Amino acid sequence: MLDINFIRENIDIVRRAIKNKKADVDIDKLLILDTRRRELIKISEGLRSEQNKQSKDPHLSEQIGALKALKEHLKTFETELADVEKEYDKLMLEVPNIPCADTPIGGDESGNVVLVEVGDIPKFEFKPKEHWELGVALDVIDTERAAKVSGSRFAYLKGGLALMQFALIQFVLSVLTNEKMLKKIIKKNKLNISSKPFCAIVPPVFIRPDIFQKMGRLEPKDERYYIPSDDLYLIGSAEHTLGSMHADEFLLEKDLPIRYIGYSTAFRREAGSYGKDTRGILRVHQFDKLEMESFSVLENALEEQKFFVAIQGYLFQELGLPYRIVNICIGDMGAPDARQIDIETWMPGQNTYRETHTADYMTDYQSRRLGIRVKRNGRSEYVHMNDATAIAIGRTIIAIVENYQNENGSIEIPKALQKYMNGQTQIKKR
Repeated sequence: MLDINFIRENIDIVRRAIKNKKADVDIDKLLILDTRRRELIKISEGLRSEQNKQSKDPHLSEQIGALKALKEHLKTFETELADVEKEYDKLMLEVPNIPCADTPIGGDESGNVVLVEVGDIPKFEFKPKEHWELGVALDVIDTERAAKVSGSRFAYLKGGLALMQFALIQFVLSVLTNEKMLKKIIKKNKLNISSKPFCAIVPPVFIRPDIFQKMGRLEPKDERYYIPSDDLYLIGSAEHTLGSMHADEFLLEKDLPIRYIGYSTAFRREAGSYGKDTRGILRVHQFDKLEMESFSVLENALEEQKFFVAIQGYLFQELGLPYRIVNICIGDMGAPDARQIDIETWMPGQNTYRETHTADYMTDYQSRRLGIRVKRNGRSEYVHMNDATAIAIGRTIIAIVENYQNENGSIEIPKALQKYMNGQTQIKKR
């Protein structure tokens, strides 16, 4: 949520953000409601002051009628104020965040800008297969039985790929909870940022609608799984319950940055994607991810996002996967985002790059909605928030399977993961 003072003073910037992010917000109505809200607050405070003054009058018995009329008058204005504030609050939640200055202008993914390509695209002496072909042949991906049990867009991971999932988790945690490793990443990328390690979290996968709304991630609702009997949603990413865990709290400046690495299962309906990427585990309803979340002060927040992107790059360099870093344009980013950087990884079987990571800088947009503040310099400030993918496990497995495939259909295991798989070096047909 933006500061209403910022909206009033920068209305052209706000209108431009609404247009470029394709948001449906009646900003003129919001400004009218804001003006009326301030008028009603002033009137109500004046009437309340007069009521208090009259109630202390020594000749109160002579003023009963006037005091009663004043009370009714106050009630009328307070009722209108409550109605105005309800509509005002609703519109304030719909106003998107303001993009950073270096965010590309564009209406969709065609406006995204590739910043750098890292790693060599592998060359094969045979036609590389897609992950689902290899997975079926090796009996490590089973979507047919999953469809029988759970429906379409679900999968069983078996054998070596199931072990690889847990190897990836251990690999990521070994880096993000290790200050020595983080210092190495900071030095290599010439960052001026704290090397404070991440705290490992296993968060809830259910979230209340009001909290989801404050995170700015409830929409589009048709992507969410909702449990009416409990009035709860299933999360679409661990960030949804990581970013909100300090709602309505004051954080201590000495504790910042606070960094979390959360592992969870996530759920998305993938509405509107029927017939698209339906084979294998690329676009499924249930998937597992490790997500980074941080809370910091304004002056460190952008560097924090760069740190997150550097961590993502380090992990994939260690896994030997070629990727590119992409600056996402305004029309392709989410409403709460001020700056979004994606990593797209080369998938040889598909002969293209596919998105595997996102790093979102939110400024104080989410914290203002959630009420997460820090006391510093004698006053209260809203913290700045970042979230980013550490590893999207399913898509990382796809990238490994396709990049490390052999002509005989076996899959080499990246060296970085072998120690977490009992020294296993290859997945082959059992």
